[in-house]
Amino acid sequence: MSFINTINSITKTEQSLSSLPLRLIAGLIFAAHGAQKLFAWFGGYGLEGTGQWMQSIGLEPGFFMALMAGSAEFFGGILLLIGFLTRPVSFVLAITMIVAIFSVHINNGLFMSNNGYEFALSLLAITLALFVQGGGKYSIDRHVYRKLIKNT
Repeated sequence: MSFINTINSITKTEQSLSSLPLRLIAGLIFAAHGAQKLFAWFGGYGLEGTGQWMQSIGLEPGFFMALMAGSAEFFGGILLLIGFLTRPVSFVLAITMIVAIFSVHINNGLFMSNNGYEFALSLLAITLALFVQGGGKYSIDRHVYRKLIKNT
């Protein structure tokens, strides 16, 4: 498979608007959560604090895990907002949510009121839908795909 074919398969997307609200809302949520982990914005603890907490629950090395999760969420959220590399970003964020569910929330049951997995499960569902659909009509992915198709 050539490089162009790979890019085409990554950026090919549904032509509907259904991805737009999913991308915008999930992108905002992920970027904000990542900013909490990376920069201590919005009441977060930053890399040091998040890393210490991750280490305390067995995700080691804690600082590195906080950096990876925070980067996936922050930069992935920004990429979702603009609809660029939606499928690979959604895959990474889905894995991040699976880790969050099974390492933090699963023993607390479903509901958020008990620190359960309901919110992470919702984000997992959104990322899986975006993985299947792609970025949609108003995304950079669609623009890239259309340009590549014209040039091949």
